[in-house]
Amino acid sequence: MAWTIEVIEDCAVVRMNTNKVNVQNDQFFADLHGAFDRLETEFHELPVVLTGEGDVFSAGIDFQYSFDIFGSGSDDKVRQWYSAYRETNLRIFTYPRPTVAAVNGHAIAGGLITALDCDFRVAARKPATKFGLNEVPIGIPMPAAYVEIIKYTLGDQVGALTTLRGKLYPFDEAAQLGFFHEVVEPDQLLATAIGYAKCITPDCNTAYAMSKKALQDSVLRQIHERTVALDEHIAVGMSDPGNRRAQDRRRQEIMRKGPR
Repeated sequence: MAWTIEVIEDCAVVRMNTNKVNVQNDQFFADLHGAFDRLETEFHELPVVLTGEGDVFSAGIDFQYSFDIFGSGSDDKVRQWYSAYRETNLRIFTYPRPTVAAVNGHAIAGGLITALDCDFRVAARKPATKFGLNEVPIGIPMPAAYVEIIKYTLGDQVGALTTLRGKLYPFDEAAQLGFFHEVVEPDQLLATAIGYAKCITPDCNTAYAMSKKALQDSVLRQIHERTVALDEHIAVGMSDPGNRRAQDRRRQEIMRKGPR
């Protein structure tokens, strides 16, 4: 089912619903692009709020789908996977209207990066939720393009800490690290996110878009000129024997826990 888009108080509220916990795979990518195609054609004047359902914003990459590609021995398949994944994140990151992640629950690895792609992040106060970039401890080299987005949104020090340590943080620690611009009670999440999204009136859309482009200029230059070259080595890193062992351990952990 395609992601839903509902106009609430002159804001386009996009609800991710590819699967129960919005694990990210080829269908998730297709749903994301489909939603942003609609935003650009049907709702192009409106700011955007992106959210999930229940207690999960997004649980990150689909391990079964992705680990099979990483272990395929095909550098081309790994590069194609990463190219598709990078384009989904850049689609959100460069969207010219205000974008707000209404973080309704867990946002892990690629799921947290999806939230970091947005201009603002508002989180529902749910003490049991976790947030973090745990790619490295499960054998996934962090692509250089994502590192640039992480540093842009969290700063160099927190970006390095969260990327290299790979810890999943409980809610309060995540908030202290600056993952969110504001924390609110769950029943106030959507209203607060809409408030952030409506930080300008529609007649200032061009001013916003130009300012956002200027702010992101150095990051995008890094991504398009330097990190593309760095990420040419991603396929080798993904298929490294040690990384494959770590990925297999993670797959077994998930299988023991049962379906998500």
